[in-house]
Amino acid sequence: MQKFFVAVGIILMLAGVFGLSYTWHYDHRSADSLSDYANIEFNVSRDEEGLVEGAVLSMWDYRFDHAELLPKAILFTDGAPWEMRAMTRQTPPPLSGSRFRSENKLFVEFPKASLQSMLNAESIRFRFFYNNGQTIDLPLSDKDLALWKRRLRW
Repeated sequence: MQKFFVAVGIILMLAGVFGLSYTWHYDHRSADSLSDYANIEFNVSRDEEGLVEGAVLSMWDYRFDHAELLPKAILFTDGAPWEMRAMTRQTPPPLSGSRFRSENKLFVEFPKASLQSMLNAESIRFRFFYNNGQTIDLPLSDKDLALWKRRLRW
């Protein structure tokens, strides 16, 4: 019976170490592009004449550590920064105090002056911040860059 309890204890410790290392790794994941890191949606609004009036980025990120997004973001078009205020919201995990993932949402409206710069850019990077000091700075993938430009042109 003692061997059984020792075996169960070792299994529980290994599961705990695996779970802790997984959640840390997930919250500090690396990615090659913004869409690899989080779910993003880029929308363009137009006036009655069909001219681009504005553009909005919506982003959903999931984390285990409960860090919240800060309401600021920076868009870089070929290195030129565009600082913006963002709206953020965190939806906690379904069970209070649980280790399920929190959902962070970020909504940002791009300055109208940045739209032409985005259309002409060879590369676009997006930087956002968490209240735990973590900064995420990622480029758009080639596919996303082409999609954004197509939506701005149409």
